[in-house]
Amino acid sequence: MGQKDLKDLVLIGHVIRPHGLTGLLRVVSYAQSTETFLLAGSVFLSMDKKEFFEDKVVSAKPHGSVCILKLSHIDSIDQAEKYKGAEILIKKESLLKEDGDEFFWYELIGLDVYLLSGQYLGVLKNIFPTGGNDVYVVEGQEKEFLIPATQQVVKEINIGDKKMIISPVKGLLDI
Repeated sequence: MGQKDLKDLVLIGHVIRPHGLTGLLRVVSYAQSTETFLLAGSVFLSMDKKEFFEDKVVSAKPHGSVCILKLSHIDSIDQAEKYKGAEILIKKESLLKEDGDEFFWYELIGLDVYLLSGQYLGVLKNIFPTGGNDVYVVEGQEKEFLIPATQQVVKEINIGDKKMIISPVKGLLDI
């Protein structure tokens, strides 16, 4: 497959290396479960974000901290080796939201973050999961802020306006 419009795709993992001799791929998954690969039906593998190889997902199984992915047209270790380090993307439309208050990370990255008072804090640059809740990394003009993604702190998310409003708990921004 040739050039693919990146706006229609979302990154859900990357290939670490082949797994075994039959073309299985050992994958670091960014998805909440391996079910995401199966629901997508097919994935796009890319080494350079310019050329994409689309293939049908045959199986996806958890294996320790990684996922073992079987695609329909990769049948040998030699074929699988070609995709070592490749990004794995799926069509955005194959992702399902459970409710209107749920957002995907790709929708949140790049939002402008403001305090309830209207003061600009910075841009949401990264998100990382923790045991209890995600943490938003907001890059301000002079420093970086770590904002817990909780209802107590995050008061509004407006994807259309690319804006997030927070009400920080005492001491959160004093570091």
